[in-house]
Amino acid sequence: MKERNSQTTVKRTIKTTPDPEAASYYELFREFYEAYAGERARIRRCEAIYRGDHWYDVPVGDRNEPRPVTPVIHSAIENVRADLDEYVPEAVITADSASYAELADTLTRIIKEDHMNCAYDEEYRKVTHDLLVCGYAVQEIGYDPEAAGGMGSAFIRHVDVGSVLFDPLVSDIQEGRAVMKFARRTRDWFREHYPKEAEDLSDDGLFMDVGGDGVLTPRYDKSIMLIECWIRKYDAKKRRYSVHVLKLAGGMILEDSRKAYPAGVYAHGEYPFVITALFPRKGSALGYGFVDMFETSQRYSDKLDQVVMKNALMASHNKLLVTGSSGFDVEDLRDWSKDVHRGDNLNGVTWFQTAPLPAYLIQYIADMRDTIKEESGANDWSRGMTNYGVTSGTAISALQEKSSKRARMAAKSLHSAFRRAVEQELELEREFALGLRCIKTYIDRSDPEGAKKADKAAREVMRMEDMPISIRVTVKVQKSSGFSAIAHNDTVFRLVETGMITPEVGLELIVFEGREQAKALMKEKAAEGLPKGTGLPV
Repeated sequence: MKERNSQTTVKRTIKTTPDPEAASYYELFREFYEAYAGERARIRRCEAIYRGDHWYDVPVGDRNEPRPVTPVIHSAIENVRADLDEYVPEAVITADSASYAELADTLTRIIKEDHMNCAYDEEYRKVTHDLLVCGYAVQEIGYDPEAAGGMGSAFIRHVDVGSVLFDPLVSDIQEGRAVMKFARRTRDWFREHYPKEAEDLSDDGLFMDVGGDGVLTPRYDKSIMLIECWIRKYDAKKRRYSVHVLKLAGGMILEDSRKAYPAGVYAHGEYPFVITALFPRKGSALGYGFVDMFETSQRYSDKLDQVVMKNALMASHNKLLVTGSSGFDVEDLRDWSKDVHRGDNLNGVTWFQTAPLPAYLIQYIADMRDTIKEESGANDWSRGMTNYGVTSGTAISALQEKSSKRARMAAKSLHSAFRRAVEQELELEREFALGLRCIKTYIDRSDPEGAKKADKAAREVMRMEDMPISIRVTVKVQKSSGFSAIAHNDTVFRLVETGMITPEVGLELIVFEGREQAKALMKEKAAEGLPKGTGLPV
């Protein structure tokens, strides 16, 4: 049986595009879209198995059979996602030179404010889902001039892997001919956003996957596809790249950044996308996920469950074989309320019992599921569950650290992509944030001009043609796990108790909510005890 929703319908009888350039981009989109037909089917299959729909492609003749599901893959993925939640990245701008230390600190606060504006923690959770289920995740970096109350802010956001296409000929997206994003919009939407062109848009009905995702079945004929086409060109004379974006719909080019920004919509000249692959594929920028790796084991374990359940159902309905020479009436035998049945020959009445399954089968099913958990990194230790009487927080933290190698590997890939995204984000801040910015900074009340000077320095560096080479982007985890924080703080307390470090240094090292407020209050109390005009002790 063909896999559900794997077929793709592409209408080629559309209205002839009057603009030959638009036609060339539509043809490029068609090439990309058709190349991704198998990829879309794979993503749908991964999502179906992730949500526990393991029998969606069962043959028609077997639909009366039991279809049990034990969502081991779903549980494994969610446990790894829970581990990745402990690795939410935070950008830290560091300086190799002490002269840039204050500036680097302010740039760090700017990026942190950007991520608060775009709610990056929510975007990160969407990214981890795509990474583990679909095998790769896509993030877009851009600048929203309407964010932060109209002051503008750069952003990093998640892009649905089912709505973006990369050049299938290359493994590095920066070398691709284009990057295509697409979405469906109604004609009323186009009337609101493009009132002049809306009535001339053709009802193309292009590129419809039959049946949607199997759950939602939208009327694609009630919408028009909006295509966002990013192109990157190299100027041999200037020896630099420029990146532009075109918006197409209904056979027309609605927007073209080459007219408004001839030098490029973004000065950095790169596609504003980063891809994170879980298990990379050779010759492709995409990857495979946990479902691809463990789908076969999941299906076999569910198939064996089906055998066990079917055997149990058969065993609960034992058959009674009655021959004609027995002299017993079949309907009379079916009446269990009677105490006496009349017949001629008991040899003509036989119970047919279902043979029991081998005892090792149940253990074999459990072993298969344990294998999925172990190999995916979602074992008992990673969940903080131990069967050996381990109660020490430090010991549990050590076991979790040892058993979460897969999660750490995925986190490293996410952090690497995040670092590249932040580098582009800094470039966008420098390019577009030319006005005053409201940056939430720590203000030392004993030196209220300090934060203002730092903010001014940050705005000045955003206007510089070249970012100082001593500025580097590093990534740290926003929040450690509870057990890791306890173990870390316990070590700091021991160092303070032994006198190896002072309490002030210990306060800088420990991890707890409200640390910055505590430090600020300590400085205020210290300042109140000093003569007027005296600075704080170093």
